[in-house]
Amino acid sequence: MTTFVDRVELHVAAGNGGHGCASVHREKFKPLGGPDGGNGGRGGDVVFVVDPDVTTLLEYHHGPHRKATNGRPGEGGHRSGQNGKDLVLSVPEGTVVLDSRGEVLADMVGAGTTFVAGRGGRGGLGNAALASARRKAPGFALLGEPGEARDVVLELKTVADVALVGYPSAGKSSLISVLSAAKPKIADYPFTTLVPNLGVVTAGASVYTIADVPGLIPGASEGKGLGLEFLRHVERCSVLVHVLDCATLETDRDPVSDLDVIEDELRQYGGLDDRPRLVVLNKTDIPEGKDLADIIRPDLEERGLPVFEVSAVSGQGLKELSYALARLVDEARAARPAPEATRVVIRPKAVDDTGFTVTREEDGLFRVRGEKPERWVRQTDFNNEEAVGYLADRLARLGVEDELLKAGAREGDGVAIGPEDNAVVFDWEPTMVTGAEMLGRRGEDHRMDTLRPAAQRRRDREAERDEALRAYEDFDPFEG
Repeated sequence: MTTFVDRVELHVAAGNGGHGCASVHREKFKPLGGPDGGNGGRGGDVVFVVDPDVTTLLEYHHGPHRKATNGRPGEGGHRSGQNGKDLVLSVPEGTVVLDSRGEVLADMVGAGTTFVAGRGGRGGLGNAALASARRKAPGFALLGEPGEARDVVLELKTVADVALVGYPSAGKSSLISVLSAAKPKIADYPFTTLVPNLGVVTAGASVYTIADVPGLIPGASEGKGLGLEFLRHVERCSVLVHVLDCATLETDRDPVSDLDVIEDELRQYGGLDDRPRLVVLNKTDIPEGKDLADIIRPDLEERGLPVFEVSAVSGQGLKELSYALARLVDEARAARPAPEATRVVIRPKAVDDTGFTVTREEDGLFRVRGEKPERWVRQTDFNNEEAVGYLADRLARLGVEDELLKAGAREGDGVAIGPEDNAVVFDWEPTMVTGAEMLGRRGEDHRMDTLRPAAQRRRDREAERDEALRAYEDFDPFEG
């Protein structure tokens, strides 16, 4: 059973906004008391938050699909719909949020750090909020917007000050168990450690964390063994410690060549050249190990590497090692730039920024892109003629009609509002620039090509009545 997961692909979807309500107040002796439709509720957000009690991404490995709740639709009587609840997803400290293309969206370091991965859709306005002096009784309401949906990748990078690297069975787990209170699994076969282990070390006044990074073998940076899976856990560490096995039973290996192989893998992974390094010659309590340590120590010191001979069994050299690591950690912390207070940056829009663009494509289609036009289209109920007329008025006030004329659009040309995969396409009619005062009876819009059947029948009856009146007026009783 998998108990540790440090990389998952997650499909998150924020809640949809609730639709607005189109309602008219009615009571005895007051059949048309005015619009009273309430607004729809906002959809819930999807929020990642750092939780110190969470250490793995296992929960999202088993449940990769997460969705926030939708907002409730509005109701009559000026009752607004309930907002959807935010979906809060707890992640370990050190989690990096990436998009599907691998670009970093957020680096989650520090307890309580939050990142909104998907914002809930806005609730639609009810007809009470749409009423005005020119439109006293709107027969429509705005639809709620869909919430954001996206695929994200969560990668966990261990937050530690010191990283222990080396071949499997070099004694890294034993070393971390005696330096700290961590109790990792220890055995004498390769790949005993399958997950990074963390421990807290106290050396005098210094307190730092130490991590055991497992699975490094030749070719680790190319995916061999477990190295590529766990090399990311080295990135945040300030100090690298090479743990070399001086009592290995493998005849084709020696500590110096082990150091060269691991350094080559770290170099190929990249980004770790500036980290200070220490070399720990482990298992020197064994006579053969002590003899080998004495032989290779001068060679390592010639490379400028501090060398410590230790034994996790007898405790030899552990105190000196812990204090040396504390000094390096303190130096790394002192060299870090002081954290700057978060500044609020205000970027006002340019005066001539219309907030949308109109482009002509190769097939002659005119495409309108912009936050407002696309949002207004999503909020429009195209089954309601008055709602379509309201959309036309909003686009005209924004200047879309003028920009289409400047771009060379003519009557009957195709106009698309929105991206290629989700756009509303219609044939443009310049007459749509007329205002809301051209609206006819409630629920009708003269700018539409066809009238509703009931409206058409009413028009026909009125025409017949007018024709009968004219015939009556022209009738002369004294003739014939």
